[in-house]
Amino acid sequence: MFTNNMGIWRTKVSACASATALSALGLAASVSAATGPDDSVDAIKTATPIKHVIIIVGENRSFDHLFATYVPKSRKERVLNLLAEKIINADGTPGPNFARAHQYQITSAPNGGKFFSGADLKNKTLYATLPAPDVGGVGAVSPYAPILSIPGGDPGLPAQDQFLFATGGTGLSFTLGPDTRIANVNNLPPGPFQLTGPTMPADAFTADTIHQYFQMVQQMDCAIDKEHVSKENPTGCLHDLQSAITTTYSTPPNGTPHDSGQTMAFFNMQQGDAPFLKLLADQYTMSDNYHQPVMGGTGPDSEPLGFADQVFFSDGNGNPATPPAANIYNPDPQAGTLNLYTRRAQWFNCSDETQPGIAAITGYLKALPYSVQTRCGAGEFWQAVNVNPAFTPKGVVQTGLVVPPTTQRSIGDVLSAHNVSWKYYGGGFNADGTSSPFNGSYCNICNPFEYESNYPSMVADHMRDVTDLFTDLANGTLPAVAYVKPDGTMDGHPASSKWSLFEAFAKNIVELAQNNPKLWAETAIFVTVDEGGGYYDSGFIQPVDFFGTGPRIPMIAVSPFSTGGHVSHVYNEHSSVVKFIERNWKLRGTLSNRSRDNLPNPVQDDDNAYVPRNMPAVGDLFDLFDFDQRHEDDGSRAHD
Repeated sequence: MFTNNMGIWRTKVSACASATALSALGLAASVSAATGPDDSVDAIKTATPIKHVIIIVGENRSFDHLFATYVPKSRKERVLNLLAEKIINADGTPGPNFARAHQYQITSAPNGGKFFSGADLKNKTLYATLPAPDVGGVGAVSPYAPILSIPGGDPGLPAQDQFLFATGGTGLSFTLGPDTRIANVNNLPPGPFQLTGPTMPADAFTADTIHQYFQMVQQMDCAIDKEHVSKENPTGCLHDLQSAITTTYSTPPNGTPHDSGQTMAFFNMQQGDAPFLKLLADQYTMSDNYHQPVMGGTGPDSEPLGFADQVFFSDGNGNPATPPAANIYNPDPQAGTLNLYTRRAQWFNCSDETQPGIAAITGYLKALPYSVQTRCGAGEFWQAVNVNPAFTPKGVVQTGLVVPPTTQRSIGDVLSAHNVSWKYYGGGFNADGTSSPFNGSYCNICNPFEYESNYPSMVADHMRDVTDLFTDLANGTLPAVAYVKPDGTMDGHPASSKWSLFEAFAKNIVELAQNNPKLWAETAIFVTVDEGGGYYDSGFIQPVDFFGTGPRIPMIAVSPFSTGGHVSHVYNEHSSVVKFIERNWKLRGTLSNRSRDNLPNPVQDDDNAYVPRNMPAVGDLFDLFDFDQRHEDDGSRAHD
């Protein structure tokens, strides 16, 4: 929380939540002057007609959370969601297969009382009713209503959408306790429930959910045994401890549980929820097998967009280093508890199976029906939670608890080396370090390039505000590759934002691109989110290393080459964005010997298109397009 002359505002702490802290609100639009058409973009040969790619990244929504009741516009298409699996009915009520999504509580200690990655039925008991979803600190009125009093409002949204900042408060007299806007909140069946209804509009602020590495591993409840594995689910992830882990990892001994069923919430597109996302899915191509790259939160899940990999703790010169003992995670439960973690911290060393929690996960990976390399280098410590990068958005060194700068090569480095233009457009970038009330709305942990040791040298040529994107779209000065992140008010993150705000943000960009016919004719826009935010998803999960992948998240390709409402089932994740860029711009080689762009594209099985026959494998997103054959290369790898 913080106070300024506009009152008290709710904030997100960047090192502990899924977006950076929101200090205050108010910013005069600052738009870079256009320098004229970028002829170099057209001069560079690409494998397809696409000369520009825009990656728009929202926050914290799983696939089933948004697409639970979606029905493809074309009868030739099918989608795997809660409705298709008959877990729910079209009206949002429990369906005949509701038991597939049942949620259990932990009643006895699995794995000898140590950290567990999977639990047997003997350790679990079905909830009688779902733990009541909580208000979670959300206020009676929108925290962003004062934006309407600022001249021009938030420059990240057009004037006609500024009203969204004033709507969505709970209207309740309390901020903790069951969210009574949800129908039947205290007596929900123990599985997915429709969030929206007569007193809960889709345009509403709602509670956040837990989504960190060790918690999410346990929420997925993955094991290789007869209770977990089936033909459709060969990796044995049941997704049945979502609510249980939300409570037990943090409930003190003899304390009162604060269980929350919020993780099981879903929107209902058949009743008008998430309308812009539905419109895009109807008109273009969506994936129902696109995943967050790792188990965990925004920082670790944003890094693969730049590195196809994670960032380890180093000495700043590329060598592994050891964090202070107080910053090393211990997920083993405290004595006398089922699952209260001993030390919630920042880093873990997964190359050492004697470290708490590591053997349980590596044991599961070794039991998989295919070979997986953990990618856990000796002495390397990796992020369990969000940790700020070493630099500010403007490239100034930060002190305190940060990720030391990495020498790992990013796709930005490769693009620059090949004279392919690129920019990262972050909402609130212009306000960073200024006296503007919007200072702090930029998401530090969302920008993968900000973790690089050479980041300060990138700022002048490659880092911009989203307002500069709007100008580049209008003037035809868009670079070949554009990463786009809204500021913290409109990223769609639960509690601190709303999905309706992110939809308005994405809609504005799509329309600006379409309003420039020459640009639109050679552009692809990927609309996705960083990670699922802890929301339930029923989809298959393919481990490709120690870190993930994780549950499904939305992905839609918006382009003249992706029309028709097609649904792709190819297994993809954020590293697939890197693979797409490499293949389309004919960039040979991979980012490193260990990065996921080394993985082959999936070979789909006729019996189950969602499970690659050649695991571990992730795609390059070419499956989301239908290019004329004379334009498309015949390689199956981005760097072939």
